[in-house]
Amino acid sequence: MATTSITVRETPLVRYLLRRADDALILGHRLSEWCGHAPTMEEEMALANMGLDLLGQARSLYTYAAEVEGAGRTEDDFAYLRGERAYGNLLLVEQPNGDFAQTMARQLFYSAFIDPYWRALMASSDATLSAIAAKAEKESAYHVRHCAEWLIRLGDGTAESHARAQAAVDGLWPFTGELFDADAGEAGLITEGIVPDPDSLRAAWQATVSTVLAEATLKLPQAGWMQKGGRDGRHSEHLGPLLTELQYLQRTFPGAVW
Repeated sequence: MATTSITVRETPLVRYLLRRADDALILGHRLSEWCGHAPTMEEEMALANMGLDLLGQARSLYTYAAEVEGAGRTEDDFAYLRGERAYGNLLLVEQPNGDFAQTMARQLFYSAFIDPYWRALMASSDATLSAIAAKAEKESAYHVRHCAEWLIRLGDGTAESHARAQAAVDGLWPFTGELFDADAGEAGLITEGIVPDPDSLRAAWQATVSTVLAEATLKLPQAGWMQKGGRDGRHSEHLGPLLTELQYLQRTFPGAVW
């Protein structure tokens, strides 16, 4: 297998599947970076399990994308043999772990959206997508609870933990607007009843986030300008180094399997 980047035969459905898979893969990789560095043994196991949940979601979506594309690819091809600009993940999920408060705030912002999204996707007219969503929602519901409990503990803790939690919320807030965007291709899938409209989940996301932040004694940031570009392959400076690490083994030993 060549180490050059593959060119995907994108249809609206393939593009949609890759974007959602990329979200899960990149965030799962970020959580894996806590291995050996989490504050407690129990939390290390929890973060590892959440990362594995996300990896499983990515694998299911990549596998279905390969089936829909019909070019004989595998999940590994999509994960390891695409360049940075070919990834369509949210800018939010590629942001660095930072301190523990930043990791939990990032997870809350993502999980509070993707949990109701999976529930809505269970009603898809596409049976495969509906089945993937049914499994993923059970996992994402736990992710919401876990990161919410931590953010409340940090926000309503010491002056230091409160300040760090508020800084994390404020710093990541501009990346949340992209959660609710849909391009023309995805709009067609929405019209056909294949996928839900992400903007229809804005109120549910806002309610969850507002409730958690209030209990954490943290201020909800004001609405303002939002960062965008991840869906179109325009990423922050953080994705390239992440992909270098994630793809290193496959590109060093082409065709390796394990």
